[in-house]
Amino acid sequence: MDWKSEYERKRVSAAEAVKCVKSGDRVVFAHACGEPLELVDALVARAAELEHVEINHMVAMGKGEYARPEYADSFYHKSLFVGASTREAVKDGRGDYIPVFFHEIPKLFCEGYLPPDVVLIHVSPPDRHGFCSFGISVDYTKPAAQVAKTVVAQVNPKMPRTHGDSFIHVSEIDFVVKTEQDIIELPPPRIGPVEEAIGRHIAGLVDDGACLQLGIGGIPDAVLAFLHEKNDLGIHSEMFSEGVVDLYNEGVITNANKAINRDKITATFLMGTRRLYDFVDDNPAVNMYPVNFVNDPYVIGQNDRVVAINSAIQIDLMGQVVADSMGPVQFTGIGGQVDFVRGAARSRDGKAIIALPSTAKKGAVSRIVAGLATGTAVTTMRADTDYVVTEHGVAHLRGKGLRERAEALLDIADPTFRDQIREEAAALYGGGRLPR
Repeated sequence: MDWKSEYERKRVSAAEAVKCVKSGDRVVFAHACGEPLELVDALVARAAELEHVEINHMVAMGKGEYARPEYADSFYHKSLFVGASTREAVKDGRGDYIPVFFHEIPKLFCEGYLPPDVVLIHVSPPDRHGFCSFGISVDYTKPAAQVAKTVVAQVNPKMPRTHGDSFIHVSEIDFVVKTEQDIIELPPPRIGPVEEAIGRHIAGLVDDGACLQLGIGGIPDAVLAFLHEKNDLGIHSEMFSEGVVDLYNEGVITNANKAINRDKITATFLMGTRRLYDFVDDNPAVNMYPVNFVNDPYVIGQNDRVVAINSAIQIDLMGQVVADSMGPVQFTGIGGQVDFVRGAARSRDGKAIIALPSTAKKGAVSRIVAGLATGTAVTTMRADTDYVVTEHGVAHLRGKGLRERAEALLDIADPTFRDQIREEAAALYGGGRLPR
């Protein structure tokens, strides 16, 4: 049977497709803006027929209805990265969080820790050879689909066809649901004076020929705004935004000095607007790969001058970075921060940067603290922390002792809080651990 006949034979409605999910199954959703919304809605509509269905995914960009209290008997969300629509479920015990490095998530699905029964994916229409592209969500989605008992595909002409290791053949899909639903978009973040100041400091650490990893939010976008005078930059990042498109079109980003995927922008997932999705569509200059390749610290470190830029909620005077919890409350997830911090450490002349505003709650609290509250989870260990940047400057911690670290971090804390932090640290550690 040729693939076109097979494709038509597998076509069903969303409601019919999700009937393959049985009580007690483990269901994996495609990631972030690649979430197959029509399939998820159809699954939630079956809630009354189902019990104890476990749902796994990272960032949820959809409605997250399966995590609501009224569906607690039907669905249990075991999260790989807590999002806004699922946070309360994890906090209240209707869900749970699995601490895991992003690059190791495929291992959970492929090596029997979390064997998937059903994977709901979101792909482009098949090309003339019968291959659909995972588009903006390759990450853990492709590896999970490769080992799932059943693969349900939402096939959408609005999903960009991305190059790289991003394809699945029609023969590997069990149910096809055609749709023209808009892909989830993430609007550009607001960039204020604090983000601009941080972006300017970080840009000063980026040399010509550097290979960048950029997280999500206002600070990474602010960094890109100050890189227009740089030359021959590269991108090897778990994701990227519209600012990369501008720099590529200007010739600032050439990827010419990369050792891995030379001349190519490399990523594992994308979150942005239609402009970004149109840029990557059928663009050989952009290669998408599963996250166990893109985020592997060994792979990252093969590029020279890697500059990894990640954010944090809080950091203490020893250099312990908190990026996924607020005290004992799980707020987000580990994600790829540690993958790239360690990858940059392996890179020749690499730099791992943790960037954060010096205060939170409109200046009411300091993000640089003497010590962490009980129950707080450390995301990046103090031995891994390299550069820390706030709007007040840059602290380079690698190779520094505890007292030197405290001094460097106090220098970039908000001036309003420096004396308070010093007093709290003296009470916590004693004067011998503080700068004179």
